[in-house]
Amino acid sequence: MTAPPLGWAGIARLGLVQSALGAVVMLSSSLLNRIMVVEYSQAAALPAGLVAFHYGVQLSRPKWGHGSDAGWRRTPWIIGGMAMLGSGGLLATQATTMLGGPYWTAFGVLVLAYAMIGIGVGACGTSLLALLASRTAESRRPAAASLTWIMMIVGIIIAAGVSGQLLDPWSPQRMRLVAAGLVSCAFVVTCLAVWGVEGNTGGKADTAPGSAAPAAFGPAIRGIWADPLTRLFTIFVFFSMLAYSMQDLILEPFAGLVFGMTPGQSTSLSGVQHMGVLAGMILVGVGGHGFGGRSVKGRSVKGWAGPRLKRWIVGGCIGSALALALLAAAASAGPGWPLQATVALLGFANGVFAVAAIGSMLELAGRGGPGHEGIRMGLWGASQAAAFGIGGFAGAYAVDWGRRLLGGNEDAGGAAFSLVFAVEAGMFLIAAVIALRLNEGMAEPAVAKMEALA
Repeated sequence: MTAPPLGWAGIARLGLVQSALGAVVMLSSSLLNRIMVVEYSQAAALPAGLVAFHYGVQLSRPKWGHGSDAGWRRTPWIIGGMAMLGSGGLLATQATTMLGGPYWTAFGVLVLAYAMIGIGVGACGTSLLALLASRTAESRRPAAASLTWIMMIVGIIIAAGVSGQLLDPWSPQRMRLVAAGLVSCAFVVTCLAVWGVEGNTGGKADTAPGSAAPAAFGPAIRGIWADPLTRLFTIFVFFSMLAYSMQDLILEPFAGLVFGMTPGQSTSLSGVQHMGVLAGMILVGVGGHGFGGRSVKGRSVKGWAGPRLKRWIVGGCIGSALALALLAAAASAGPGWPLQATVALLGFANGVFAVAAIGSMLELAGRGGPGHEGIRMGLWGASQAAAFGIGGFAGAYAVDWGRRLLGGNEDAGGAAFSLVFAVEAGMFLIAAVIALRLNEGMAEPAVAKMEALA
């Protein structure tokens, strides 16, 4: 028997897990990044490579999602994943403090730690989204996606602010204590948040003892990939997230090199971008909930988020392309350009497309019948992880390559940034074209066909 849909309180509790997950990831991707480079004088390539490696490990997300589909409950996967993530975060903190000693010993422990972080994010995050997809009413999914991602961002902000205060004055011992406190709080919040939310079935049908065994991973992933809508949506996720992530590591250097901003000013510019992201997410959460119906000419549209939610995705991609085109122009114009307004527009458009895409993931996860939410979420999570791992590195490398190719002077720097922003704008336009085609002539696979894989 399927459990009833979650109310807003249950959705908010799952959002708390997203907050906890984001807080621990912040420890490894942001805080330890700075400690390695500044306090231990390591090359910036070390933390960048470790973060890219942890994204590579997340290519295993479909396997974790399939595991949670095959089980009777998703809660153990969420808690177990958070335990693995927290343990990896603590080990990474310990390994960072070892950088003052033999390098290769510390490096080996760091690789192990970031592998654990990647596994933990994959197992916890994929199972959490699968649970949210299977237990949220269709009309609430856009707002649920918005709420949970806003809570994740808020969790990152709070964790970063509190940790920053507690770390001053910095010492290795203090950093280990702060990391232990952060991980402990995240784990306790996760356990309390998921306690009793899933119910007896977790929204999965026919999971009682004695029911048919689920398909093995290989046949299951081939069956999922055979669905043309799922396949095209996976390609959309990759292109859009690649464009989204390419500017992550170059926006602040761009502000400093081309506009002469101080570190404090460029950090504030990043804050403007994040505020724009939050505004875009809130708009889609409210607009998608109020106007994101799933009917066309009086009939239900199964397996897709509905034409109105797709318009948010396309509009967000086109808006992001426009903002990046303006940034490309700003790189040529230099000081005097309204940079803050342009970055705010970029953040707003990014927030619109990102949360609309996540809402679509929640809608499409159940395509083909219940019991496949985890492996679909895992497939899209792996696509996103691959895009993030490639995008951040590719954007930074392209700027360095462009500056060397164009002569290395100040004008060359502006031209290199302009070229990269223009390429990103083009990728967002490609993503918009893909999004427009997502429901054209793509019949939903029969549930019987999916179950035949079992």
